[in-house]
Amino acid sequence: MRSQQGRRVLITGIAGQLGGQLAARLEADDDVAYLAGLDLHEPRHDLTRTEYVRADLRSPLVAKLVEDARVDTIVHLDITATPADAGGRTRMKERNVLGTMQLLGAAQRCPGVARVVVKSTTAVYGSTYTNPALLREESAPDAAVHRGYGKDAVEVESYARAFGRRRADVALTVLRFANFIGPNAQTPLTSYLALPAVPTVLGFDPRVQLCHETDAVEVLYRAARGDHPGIFNVAGPGIVYLSQAIRLAGRVSVPVPPPFVGGVAGLVRRAGRIDVTPDQLAFLTYGRVADISRLREHFGYEPAYSTRAALADFLASGRVSPVVDPETLTRVEQRVHGLLTRTAARGSAT
Repeated sequence: MRSQQGRRVLITGIAGQLGGQLAARLEADDDVAYLAGLDLHEPRHDLTRTEYVRADLRSPLVAKLVEDARVDTIVHLDITATPADAGGRTRMKERNVLGTMQLLGAAQRCPGVARVVVKSTTAVYGSTYTNPALLREESAPDAAVHRGYGKDAVEVESYARAFGRRRADVALTVLRFANFIGPNAQTPLTSYLALPAVPTVLGFDPRVQLCHETDAVEVLYRAARGDHPGIFNVAGPGIVYLSQAIRLAGRVSVPVPPPFVGGVAGLVRRAGRIDVTPDQLAFLTYGRVADISRLREHFGYEPAYSTRAALADFLASGRVSPVVDPETLTRVEQRVHGLLTRTAARGSAT
């Protein structure tokens, strides 16, 4: 039930790119009477009427804020994918899982809360060779996801479903986002594509699906403004193969035999270039593609950026300077392919 004076919204993770962009969008909405942003760090965006609250999700202050501010809509974005940003894997789990549990506990006790939006990830499906070509929301989270961000997201969704059962009057929306990308996105994948030489798993060329930050903010805005209960995959249509993404970025791939992938990932992590986790290694081996039909049907929204267009927009921002001209790399690959084809033909004729 909405307040007669307008919607009253709380965003967790306001210091992140998504939180800041969403807050800016909601500030421009006259139907939003009150907007608060919760985080341990100050927002990086220029926000004018968002009340910043410096607090940890596990603090009793959260429940007091929800009650005293008469919050009716909670958008939970304070879920991180990188242990380094959280101060280590243990603190990352506490922040993601225990923080969500505390937040939903506070929401459960406040009768004025009418809408809760939870950011999740398609990583809950895992990345294995047994995955279907398109992963749909009715597919249960993969029990084999037992480490890292994917495991945290599985637990976060479990708490969200329990909250939904206890508060059936609340419109609960869970958004499973594909890997974020865009001019402002800073993710493990964008850092990976920025490596001068990009390690790949020898013998594998996974399908990659991306979500442009603009589409992510739009879907979050619509979820905060309307009632869209349920679980929804959010991604750009189409795919790119990892080899294509690396080539478009003007990078050179370095195929690594599977037994040595973990060691190479450890070297890259210790060098401070990218925090590669086991679940991310699985994604870079097998890929993951989700069906977005339910998003189109229930939100009435067609993503503005396809996966390939989202990648192109990120690369156009100039954050990744090509090491090798993509067109030159394509010509070399075509020549090598032609040479191998001719060699194979000669071998079969003898």
